Amino acid sequence: MGGWRPTHTPTCRSADPRLEPPTELRTLTDSATTPDARALGVRLREQVQRVVAIDDAVLDPILVAMFAGGHVLIEGIPGTGKTLLARTIATSIDATFNRVQFTNDLMPSDIVGSMVWRRESESFDFVRGPLFANLVLADEINRTSPRTLSCLLEAMENGSVSIEGQTVELASPFTVLATRNPVEFHGTYPVPEAALDRFVVRVRLGYPTRERELALYRGHDPETTLRELQPLITSERMREMIAAVREVTVSEPVAEYCYEFVRRTREHEAVALGASPRAAMTWLQAARSRAFLDGRDFVLPDDVKALAEPVLSHRMFLHGGNDAESVLAELVESVDVAI
Repeated sequence: MGGWRPTHTPTCRSADPRLEPPTELRTLTDSATTPDARALGVRLREQVQRVVAIDDAVLDPILVAMFAGGHVLIEGIPGTGKTLLARTIATSIDATFNRVQFTNDLMPSDIVGSMVWRRESESFDFVRGPLFANLVLADEINRTSPRTLSCLLEAMENGSVSIEGQTVELASPFTVLATRNPVEFHGTYPVPEAALDRFVVRVRLGYPTRERELALYRGHDPETTLRELQPLITSERMREMIAAVREVTVSEPVAEYCYEFVRRTREHEAVALGASPRAAMTWLQAARSRAFLDGRDFVLPDDVKALAEPVLSHRMFLHGGNDAESVLAELVESVDVAI
């Protein structure tokens, strides 16, 4: 994924006037209320990469999902920096942060909170659980029971939880970074399709590059660097920018491209269950976020193409021996934008 680079590549332009405004590139910058979104995106990426050995292709979809107001599923083996990544992002956006280690004996009240009797006031008080934070790292969600996972899904879907028949709002903004170990299956539960669909993107965090891993061996201390970081954006500004993402324009040709793309996923011979209309809507919302972080108020075909794999791969189910990434790469090459 190319991300929000300082300049556009030629493939970002189209001869079709419906795909972009005829005037010069418009930005979403409002000097009174909103910082330059493109500059913020670049600074966020650079700051996170000062601490965590992570490639642009993994980090960019995570930031896109957060500015789309959604959640992220990170797959990776232990020891590759998932917790450090979450803490670094939380520091960079001035967010409250909690980490929950999901286990098979974890109860819904352990993450939501519970009512506690106070003798001095002779009343029950609600003691909030770790879900009440702007950024929650849900570690190894496939190790918990379906009941607790359902509780997490409710929070992710609604931005609220139910306590004693009452609805309690969570923090705003609210993002869950969930992790899943793709190798170890002892003591785990299968993650149902409904759970996977709650995540805007799925990314895979692998081993760092040779240079970054050698830097760790030579004594680079990411914890020291993390302590020195300063927030780049406040939670209030983050809320404003998430709202601005929803106003990014999707043109008719881009919408038609998405429709044709997801239609072909449903008809592909390797696919048992293709992308749903909700998957396509999530895809377009992520594309709006990518455009916003590139300083534009309109979506280009390149935005949706760049996000096809992280947004759609975990929403498709294939016949044995096939993988979603290959099918999506084939469709990105074969599906044309309607002109």
